[in-house]
Amino acid sequence: MNTTKKIQSALISVFSKEGLEPIVRQLNSQNVTLYSTGGTEDFIKNLGIPVIAIEDVTSYPSILGGRVKTLHPKVFGGILNRQDNEGDIRQMKEFDIPQIDLVIVDLYPFEKTVASGASEAEIIEKIDIGGISLIRAAAKNFQDTVIVSSMDQYSMFLELIISQNGATTLENRKLLATKAFHISSHYDGAIFNYFNTDNTIYKESIANGQVLRYGENPHQKGFFFGDFDAMFSKVHGKELSYNNLLDVDAAVNLINEFKNDGPTFAILKHNNACGLATRDTISEAYNVALACDPTSAFGGVLISNTKIDVETATEINKLFCEVVIAPAYDEEATTILQEKKNRIILIQNQVDLPQKQVRTCLNGVLIQERNNITDNKNDLKTVTLTHPTEQEIKDLLFASKVCKNTKSNTIVFAKNGTLISSGTGQTSRVDALLQAIEKANNFGFDLKGASMASDAFFPFPDCVEIAKKAGITAVIQPGGSIKDDLSINYCNDNKVAMVFTGTRHFKH
Repeated sequence: MNTTKKIQSALISVFSKEGLEPIVRQLNSQNVTLYSTGGTEDFIKNLGIPVIAIEDVTSYPSILGGRVKTLHPKVFGGILNRQDNEGDIRQMKEFDIPQIDLVIVDLYPFEKTVASGASEAEIIEKIDIGGISLIRAAAKNFQDTVIVSSMDQYSMFLELIISQNGATTLENRKLLATKAFHISSHYDGAIFNYFNTDNTIYKESIANGQVLRYGENPHQKGFFFGDFDAMFSKVHGKELSYNNLLDVDAAVNLINEFKNDGPTFAILKHNNACGLATRDTISEAYNVALACDPTSAFGGVLISNTKIDVETATEINKLFCEVVIAPAYDEEATTILQEKKNRIILIQNQVDLPQKQVRTCLNGVLIQERNNITDNKNDLKTVTLTHPTEQEIKDLLFASKVCKNTKSNTIVFAKNGTLISSGTGQTSRVDALLQAIEKANNFGFDLKGASMASDAFFPFPDCVEIAKKAGITAVIQPGGSIKDDLSINYCNDNKVAMVFTGTRHFKH
């Protein structure tokens, strides 16, 4: 059976006319009979091309303010009839239903209308009924009917009808039907999520996915679904990998904690901060952050909360790093950073991050609200006789921000607006503490007078005892253990300041 079919008739009804003219002219040149509605009909007429109004086919005008134009048996019969079915052929003749081989339609811009902050009444009017029905009908009948469901498909379709002289294969039609069902399901998902208030129901559809070179390892396939270009302007460098994207995500989450602070620079490796500092200038902040752990900084992701200047770029250029992120760059700074061919340079745009975090788990997904709590001075409850100094409070809050964005179990040491060291991803809080102490000692940092943050409470006083002996003088933790008094009593006996926040910051 020959599954290649020549397009002889087409229904065109679109919201946006952009890019439509070349297709209309090509169809006309191939003697395709055109049917249309409203504004699209006027558009075709203005091109000087013959077009038949759908009202002339159905004998019904567009009614209810345009809500009903194409919803008619003569339209849907023309789309849904099976051309090899004797009963369908007989009824097409009996009811004088015109054959429709091609449907070109797009949908009212529902998502854009929601994003614009329009009123509910305006949003409701942008729920497409006729268009979505035409898409489903034509896609269902892909054996005989061609569906073009988005202006994104125009160039592909135009090339197809030119190269194949107005004919389509079954493979062509099935591919376009697949794209159509993607369009319709995404559209319905957006409408549902606008109305949905039940957090036990989760639907997500992301239209703009991209293939990555590979996943975490070269033998794994990797994909990213999201609007990367909305978040970043890529200035230079190679394509980002799966692991790059994870590190960039961690970097953005971390630097967001310091968006209202002075010049702050962070260096991350494997999703955790290995260097971070706040200073009077971004150049000084970078140099101090690098000194925190210059070994781990090699091949890391760098991020600034303010513009990167020439002085800073010159210093960064001495380091091999994968990605540099900032809200802006001096022109000459960009030129300097571009000297390394593969270095990825990103400008971070101000974009709201999703408020739901999703990850696969077993045979399903886990969803949680984003951790939007950043500990601040008003949250602190001093539970010891010794009160932290103003500098210690600053360092405690600094350490807490890092702690929140570090793999649990974690302990973070900070001093004078600088990350001294951290113990990350350990199975024991004591192990995390010992790791942080060893790392600080290895890089020659003096922990005397430093502050310590923990992502969860201390069930025993062993951590504060070890920390005190290492030189720690102030501690921030959520509190909440039934044995909190043991840690508090040790601190009281040894003149260590301890504050509770009441908020745990696990990060698994």
